[in-house]
Amino acid sequence: MVLDLRLGHFIRMKKAHPCGNDIWEVTRLGADISLKCLRCNRSIMVPRPYVEKKAKEIIDFRDARG
Repeated sequence: MVLDLRLGHFIRMKKAHPCGNDIWEVTRLGADISLKCLRCNRSIMVPRPYVEKKAKEIIDFRDARG
C-alpha cells in the first residue's frame, strides 16, 4: 500500500506502542520516516516500507487529539 504522507499527518498503527498509544505524528519524510508518539512524545525513525506495511489508516487531526 502506497501512502500519501505529509508532515503533520497522523497515522494509526496496527500494533500499539508500549505506552499504550497507537497514534503517531509524521515529523520527517524520506527513505526513513520519523514518527512521534502522541502520548509519550517518543520519536522513532523507521523505514518507509515498514510504515506502509504496519499503518492501519491516516486519521484526521481532530480525531487524534480527542
